[in-house]
Amino acid sequence: MNIPFFRPEISEDEIVEVVSSLRSGWLTTGPRVRKFEEEFAAAVNAKHAIAVNSCTAALHLAVESLGLGARQAVLVPTLTFAATAEVVRYQGAVPILVDCDPVTLNMDLEDAALKLQQMRAGKLGANIDPQLPVTGIIPVHVGGQMMDIGALQNFASQHGLWMVEDAAHAFPAAWRNNESAKWQRCGAGTASVTCFSFYANKTITTGEGGMAVTEDASLAGRMKLMSLHGLSHDAWGRYSGQGTWDYKIIAPGFKYNMTDLAASIGIHQLERAKSMRTKREAVAKRYAELLADTEQIELPTLDKNRSIPGTCS
Repeated sequence: MNIPFFRPEISEDEIVEVVSSLRSGWLTTGPRVRKFEEEFAAAVNAKHAIAVNSCTAALHLAVESLGLGARQAVLVPTLTFAATAEVVRYQGAVPILVDCDPVTLNMDLEDAALKLQQMRAGKLGANIDPQLPVTGIIPVHVGGQMMDIGALQNFASQHGLWMVEDAAHAFPAAWRNNESAKWQRCGAGTASVTCFSFYANKTITTGEGGMAVTEDASLAGRMKLMSLHGLSHDAWGRYSGQGTWDYKIIAPGFKYNMTDLAASIGIHQLERAKSMRTKREAVAKRYAELLADTEQIELPTLDKNRSIPGTCS
């Protein structure tokens, strides 16, 4: 039996771009990172994009920029990678685990509401202080199949929460309310900040890497600042004639910047995102066919209003 498998596609274009970057002498954050940020922002219809070295870094920058701190709590789904909850703990805050829908595998908003009630009533366990304010929510779009963004936004607004999307699986993905509604791309104002992954097994890759996108210029500025030690401007800005050689450390930031070598791969991966998504879809469909009669396995469902990544126009 021919069992299909998808692995990262690295074309000659990526190789040539990486070699060109090596020969340029500019290896770290520079012109290729800037180009990748601009083109990715355009791809998801976002105003601002900040390229970093992982989706975890993007998530951390997002919650830090939104002011998450100790003595606060954040709703996160139980079905996710550790990073979604880790970044909450980085800030000294408490992740409140929310159950997931057994069909979609995404966060269950009814259980999220229940967890808020239980929190206020002091029924989440002895280790959870009921006085902690719940300030945010981090939904995860499992397998690239997006949640109902309208419902998420209404829930966040109703409970006074900021929202950061963990969209590690969800580029290029989209959602709509119904078949007659317009598609909205993941990252096109769908949350305060949307965070993507470019790890080796994701829909596009830079080897290691991530991107945070937002409509908010102040959040973008803070994330950019904190992504590289809180420097007032990076090395490319200092040495490319865009500013002076001097800099200030504005805040105690992190070492989260993407390199030009990684962006060299990402630029060309981005160009082929739709075709690579189509190949992944074919692999997924083949597995669904092969496993259709296997009683021991419950296959994921596909909502026609939750586009498989890249199918929206």
